[in-house]
Amino acid sequence: MLMRGNSMKKEDSFDYEIDDMPENVDFSGGERGRYAQRYAEGTNLVPIAPDLTKSFPSAESVNSALRLFVEVASRAGAVGDRH
Repeated sequence: MLMRGNSMKKEDSFDYEIDDMPENVDFSGGERGRYAQRYAEGTNLVPIAPDLTKSFPSAESVNSALRLFVEVASRAGAVGDRH
């Protein structure tokens, strides 16, 4: 059965009625995106193929596997500094 309309939409799980921000915090002098470029420069996002997500469920598992690969490949002389 094909469902249409709002029935397939995810419900918003955030409770906007809860305000846990202290009243004395002032963002009026804030600058939107001030550190965005610096953050992006230190971040390298690479999509993982869906068939690999069970084997690598976290960034830590991907990093461990890649470190092992680089270590083994460097011992075999297959990986070097290619910059």
